[in-house]
Amino acid sequence: MSSQKKKTFQIEAFKHKVVVDPKYAEKTWKVLEHAIHEIYNHNASGLSFEELYRNAYNMVLHKFGETLYSGLVTTMTSHLKEICSSIEAAQGGLFLEELNRKWAEHNKALQMIRDILMYMDRTFIPNTHKTPVHELGLNLWRDVVVHSYKIQSRLQNTLLENVRRERSGEVINRGLMRSITKMLMDLGPSVYQEDFEKHFLEASSDFYGLESQEFIESCDCGEYLKKAKRRLNEEIERVSHYLDTRSEVKITNVVEKEMIESHMHRLVQMENSGLVNMIVDDKYEDLGRMYCLFRRVPNGAVLIRDVMTSYIRDTGKQLVTDPERLKDPVDFVQLLLDLKDKHDKIITSAFSNDKTFQNALNSSFEYFINLNSRSPELISLFVDDKLRKGLRGVTEENVELVLDKVMMLFRYLQEKDVFEKYYKQHLAKRLLSGKTVSDDAERSLIVKLKTECGYQFTSKLEGMFTDMKTSQDTMQGFHASHGSDIGDGPTLSVQVLTTGSWPTQPITTCNLPSEILGICEKFRNYYLGTHTGRRLSWQTNMGTADLKATFGKGQKHELNVSTYQMCVLMLFNSADQLSYKEIEQATEIPASDLKRCLQSLACVKGKNVLRKEPMSKDIADTDIFLSNDKFTSKFFKVKIGTVVAQRESEPENQETRQRVEEDRKPHIEAAIVRIMKARRVLDHNNIVAEVTKQLQSRFLPNPIVIKKRIESLIEREFLERDRGDRKLYRYLA
Repeated sequence: MSSQKKKTFQIEAFKHKVVVDPKYAEKTWKVLEHAIHEIYNHNASGLSFEELYRNAYNMVLHKFGETLYSGLVTTMTSHLKEICSSIEAAQGGLFLEELNRKWAEHNKALQMIRDILMYMDRTFIPNTHKTPVHELGLNLWRDVVVHSYKIQSRLQNTLLENVRRERSGEVINRGLMRSITKMLMDLGPSVYQEDFEKHFLEASSDFYGLESQEFIESCDCGEYLKKAKRRLNEEIERVSHYLDTRSEVKITNVVEKEMIESHMHRLVQMENSGLVNMIVDDKYEDLGRMYCLFRRVPNGAVLIRDVMTSYIRDTGKQLVTDPERLKDPVDFVQLLLDLKDKHDKIITSAFSNDKTFQNALNSSFEYFINLNSRSPELISLFVDDKLRKGLRGVTEENVELVLDKVMMLFRYLQEKDVFEKYYKQHLAKRLLSGKTVSDDAERSLIVKLKTECGYQFTSKLEGMFTDMKTSQDTMQGFHASHGSDIGDGPTLSVQVLTTGSWPTQPITTCNLPSEILGICEKFRNYYLGTHTGRRLSWQTNMGTADLKATFGKGQKHELNVSTYQMCVLMLFNSADQLSYKEIEQATEIPASDLKRCLQSLACVKGKNVLRKEPMSKDIADTDIFLSNDKFTSKFFKVKIGTVVAQRESEPENQETRQRVEEDRKPHIEAAIVRIMKARRVLDHNNIVAEVTKQLQSRFLPNPIVIKKRIESLIEREFLERDRGDRKLYRYLA
């Protein structure tokens, strides 16, 4: 069998030879070129766009894309040169209008040309990485028209001149300006920036540099700020009308730099109208304007804050170191509160409640309030005045408002324990004399103090209220069991005070009248009979009495006096006149208290139930006292207060300070032990820092005192020094 050869077949496409007219490309391009001329000459209505599209399509299909593209560039460039000449010929104000009109026509023509050459745009151009038709049209307009040496500088100058005219108050065609700047933006961000924006910002800088100099020389601070604010708003408005939105930040920066940053120190310090004058005169609008403008520039808000802080510190320092102001504690503290309210309002109204300004205000107040060591006492006296009489008839909301303001000042105090000392003394006097406006207000303030400083701070204050309530119950029990024994004798009301809770008072001797001694003894027996293990000592310097008195013409009055005054007056039941020495021997009242007591009985007009010979304001050891038979008063009840200085005298102040220093010692020692117990080993500087940190909410401990307390703890073997490093301490369990 013979072998057969395998045959292979190959199938090829049928080759139909297309004969193309050698002049096909040239003829077709002539048709398209004519169409482009007609479009630019506004004769496009007679053109068949379908036919033109097909011609362009065929040229690309037959590989004549390059011919088509280069022809388009040449034709378009030729037309743009004619347009350029037309724009250059436009005179004066017609220049921008002609440019804008030709730009609109070019855009319209470009749209039609792009439609005709759409196939080339979609295939030939991406494959050859050439510029698309529309972009090509924009680039040619930029290069041939806008960057023409005759047009470029003229366009720039015309635009800047229009801006200058508008700044001078003239009306310009904003619509035309918007169209031209939009044209520059359409040609690309760099065209807008290089051909216009850069020069616009330079011209603006020069303009505002000169104008700000004119304003600063002729205007006061408030007027200057108004003009600067108006200029800033004008530029923002200008951007919204006919500039690129991205220009806003740049032009506002120029205005801020030239009108604000360059002159801000001079504006703030300006004589008779600067920042301090605005604060003094409560010019909230001007202050708000200054804050809004200054915070736009670097360190602007910081400058305002620093100048304000310096002013507040100086004002506060003058206030707290002025001896005249300190004479009346109520007025003094009210001035502090008014100063705080004033600046709070400025910060809220003008400085957008800026927290950094609030912090600066707080630190300023803390600084100058603590310059005066008597500030805690003066604030306590202010509270005392308000809770005695100042808040009578005031609504609950307003009471809370006053108490909140007091707490605000209290927070600034570094020596809160000194305030507590005075507050306790004043509260004791209010409670014992029944002179408090409202128990609710008293308790509200204690709750605020407790929230601020903790339970330990107010536990004794709360104990004072507890004693007052317990005393009421005790007196009810006493009267129930001894009511029949007392009969027509004196009525006794006793407040039993727990020694630890109330301010420590020295036990003073005073010989009570025999009528009083009897009922006092009955109460002592009753109280000690119902309570075991207790001791009673009478605080005669803290009591009051109501006496019925009959004067010369049978006039009867009820006198409200202190226990000391009662002891003095009762002596005149058995004597017409007594010398100072006789009164002193009979009553054994301490000399300083007795003199104040006699002053109030004999030297105060309208309350002088005694007469003094010789008559003078001061009490001498040789004075003689007589009952004043001619005493009259339109009131049946006459209250005779004791002449007493509102503020402590210097020796009393020193004594209070000493007591405070003594009270601080256990607090400091407790803090040292707490810290060392946790840390076991610590060096001296760190102990001082930790103790200060723990105690600063109550008082600022003195490093020297801390060192002494450490020495004391070492002596008592709570701590020991490290053998190798003497500055290192170890805790001994």
